[in-house]
Amino acid sequence: ITEQSRPARTSSHFHQPSSFPPRSIQFELSQRFQPPLQRLNRTQSQPKHCIPPFHISSYLLPRLRIPETATMPPRLAPLRLAVRIPRCSSSPSSSYRPAAALSSTATAADSNQPLITVTQLPAPGPGHTRILELNRPKARNAISKALLSQLRAEIAAVHAQYTETGDEAPAKQIFGGAAGQDVKGPTRALILASAVETSFCAGADLKERRGFSQAETDEFLSNLRSTFTPLQNLPTPTIPPTSSLALGGGLELALSTHFRVLSSNALVGLPETRPGIIPGAGGPPRLPALIGLSRARDLLLTGRRVSAPEAYFLGIADRLVEFTHDEAEKAGEGDKDKGALLVARRAGLSEAVRLAGEICEGGPGAIRGGLQAVNWAREEVENKMYERVVATEDRNEALKAFQEKRKPVFKGR
Repeated sequence: ITEQSRPARTSSHFHQPSSFPPRSIQFELSQRFQPPLQRLNRTQSQPKHCIPPFHISSYLLPRLRIPETATMPPRLAPLRLAVRIPRCSSSPSSSYRPAAALSSTATAADSNQPLITVTQLPAPGPGHTRILELNRPKARNAISKALLSQLRAEIAAVHAQYTETGDEAPAKQIFGGAAGQDVKGPTRALILASAVETSFCAGADLKERRGFSQAETDEFLSNLRSTFTPLQNLPTPTIPPTSSLALGGGLELALSTHFRVLSSNALVGLPETRPGIIPGAGGPPRLPALIGLSRARDLLLTGRRVSAPEAYFLGIADRLVEFTHDEAEKAGEGDKDKGALLVARRAGLSEAVRLAGEICEGGPGAIRGGLQAVNWAREEVENKMYERVVATEDRNEALKAFQEKRKPVFKGR
């Protein structure tokens, strides 16, 4: 076609519909298969991309560092996040301290180490934040029958601290009147973490399952569902910080919680369709409810692994924590890969503890009522929970504190 015969350009040539997500975000998502350190090692001349600005939660804003120089117009330039790892402070909920520093459990190298280590941190106001750390390093925290049994017992122990209506059970009923750390109050938040840097949870233990009969397989799946569902229905907030792999049953475990914190090098996915099965522990119904039917169908049918930035963009993650190359190199004492795993795990746990502390600043009864109202998402449930919360002593204390211009002191009643 010659220039003379070319049709005249109209305004429609210059106002084509914009693509979604924006091209800068598409570029970031296209990099999801690059190792995290490869992204961290880019030179200054290369473009820097990260999570979409319009998905940045307000909790991150005080902790962001934005580059002083930019090579793109401000409206289009994506931000580069560098979340500083919280340091130890006087506030028990502001930093993560390893379980070994808070309890008498053995180190990870000890063969007698329990499959789940338990740590308790004082929560703002009454009660405590409980941290459960999965600890099967040789199996990447794959879910075995023994691990599942212990996890079920820990979840049941938290449920036992509350009545069927979600109210706190009397201390004597919960603890048998025995004195100890638990008498300080019930579990206000539950953090389900990993004591293993290389994996949050690799799913079911396939080596163990190879020896199962069909009846044993059916029983194992039934136990998985009957463990994950009570976890989802806990009257306290549940948070799984994920800093590495969460695949198959590991992601289904995370989907059964209320808030998901991902470090920037985490990978999640439901790869069950690759070996010819489907997820069987609640992933198919929970994932669409979280991110929508179309996106859930994509992840379920392709079985692909999703990077932390994309998981945050899709809505799987509620918090995204990034770390810098210098922090990884320093933590690993020259070994960048090892340092990245160490820093990622510590940063994820720190953010989970911080988030739990922030939630526990609210009234205990209001937090429990809000969880139940959102879980069932029905107007009659919302009305019922509102009436219950309004009748509590904590609500009257909050009104009194507001009038006196002070911070309320909640008692969980």
